[in-house]
Amino acid sequence: MDRLFGWFRNKKPPDGEPIVGENVPKHVAIIMDGNGRWARSHGMPRIAGHRAGMKNVKTITMAANDLGVKALTLYAFSTENWKRPQEEVDFLMKLPQEFFPLEIGELKANNVRIRMMGEREGLPEHTLRAVDAAIEDTKHNTGLILNFALNYGSRRELLLGMRRFAEEVKSGERELDDLTEATFGSYLQSEGLPELDLLIRTSGEVRISNFMLWQLAYTELWFTDVYWPEFTEEHFYEAIRSYQGRARRYGKL
Repeated sequence: MDRLFGWFRNKKPPDGEPIVGENVPKHVAIIMDGNGRWARSHGMPRIAGHRAGMKNVKTITMAANDLGVKALTLYAFSTENWKRPQEEVDFLMKLPQEFFPLEIGELKANNVRIRMMGEREGLPEHTLRAVDAAIEDTKHNTGLILNFALNYGSRRELLLGMRRFAEEVKSGERELDDLTEATFGSYLQSEGLPELDLLIRTSGEVRISNFMLWQLAYTELWFTDVYWPEFTEEHFYEAIRSYQGRARRYGKL
């Protein structure tokens, strides 16, 4: 697999080359994968891996903030993750209650604004209370947007967006000719975020997993074998340097 995908796995300029401020991606998304496998490799239960992964969120958020990234979207829980064992799902739903009270002070001090995309329906009330409180506490911040994809699935997002537009056409609020790439983007849950420049996936898996399918049209991809709990600032900088070393042609020569 490393040979097959080597051209976009861990590809970067020589070690030590500085990160150029004017070419930092505005919007980075991360599929935070490998918590359970990291825990198993250390002889611990899967939930221990999720807690370790949660602690790493602040580390990478601060690294992104320091570099001047405008938005960081983290795939926290997918619509497919409900299929996992109930004990694990229950633990994941409690993590926002644990994470935000611990970290909200530092996030606020660093001008980070919390946001969520995904379906609220189906999420436990205690999860929503924790997320909503963090969103409210940081709503006046103007720095990095820390966007959690929670109970999120891209196919569902696209269907809901198309349904909304169709309903507006039916009611006379819209004309069919109003539908363009730009207007359709306003019907997605990522509305208001910068274009997605870079996607990072940890743990060695090389797939998209129903994540931001529309938004990924021209996104640069970077994969690493490192499990999310072990993904450090230097791994993040490595991904940024790789992004800066690529020519983004958007179909042009």
